[in-house]
Amino acid sequence: MPDYKTLIYEVDRGRARITFNRPEKLNALSFELQTELNAALWDADNDTAVHAVIIRGNGRAFSAGYDLTPMASGRAPQRGNDEDEYTAVYRGARTFDDDSWQMERAQRLRMVIFDMHKPVVAQIHGHCLAGGTDIALLCDIIIAADDCRIGFPPARAMGALPNNMWLYNCGPQWAKRLFLTGDTISGAEAAKIGLVLKSVPIEHLEAEVEGLVDRMAMIDTELLTANKRIVNLGLELMGARTMQRLATENDARAHLAPSMKEFGRIASTEGLKSALTWRDAKFGDGRARVEGPELRDENGYLK
Repeated sequence: MPDYKTLIYEVDRGRARITFNRPEKLNALSFELQTELNAALWDADNDTAVHAVIIRGNGRAFSAGYDLTPMASGRAPQRGNDEDEYTAVYRGARTFDDDSWQMERAQRLRMVIFDMHKPVVAQIHGHCLAGGTDIALLCDIIIAADDCRIGFPPARAMGALPNNMWLYNCGPQWAKRLFLTGDTISGAEAAKIGLVLKSVPIEHLEAEVEGLVDRMAMIDTELLTANKRIVNLGLELMGARTMQRLATENDARAHLAPSMKEFGRIASTEGLKSALTWRDAKFGDGRARVEGPELRDENGYLK
């Protein structure tokens, strides 16, 4: 079994459990983690002992989003300068096409969830924000903790959504409601609008997911495949796959907005926390580093 650095992979009783394992970063999605997730999912799909896959997060969150450390550091892409020896010059994000290319590459890594034959269940708790939703909403079924927070706060200043299954899960009005404000909703609220299948108290989350997968594990994998595939083919006929490709280009377009440049400037000069505060403080929620009991739940976490 491969030795992964950013996730835990285990096979047990007809299921593969893939656990994001960067708890100190709230399971922020580094490119390494996304690459390892892609490999683990294809490995599970190829393993005849696996009937279904569970994706979950270690620590306080499923995933708080993409790892923004490279943006905050202001690191530029490395360029070759040795006249006597060829050195590859790789894309950064200098142009619209560079940006779109980078996001399409990342999207290809996560589209395995949609394309693989076996069902994938997302088990979400704590924060499921930004890139975390890009993973969760591609899963076949999402079970959430009642009190988890789901949303895409970067829509407030940092671009559009590079993955759009929201429209197919909760419909156009709720998709717009969440996109146009960057607001988050609880797992219980998400269940009411169809964004997730079901929400349960956090203490029952694991048992709920495991019980569902217990039932899938009793079904022939060939039948699981046939029934997943026909639904996903129906989504493709409704344009879902094309929509995902268009979403990356639309996000690259949105990255040209002045607010995105200002966020990047603050992140590189004052730090990521300052940039997040600039983005979210006026809304009184999200990842703004604003102190005050009215912004925190009974456990002290930001609402």
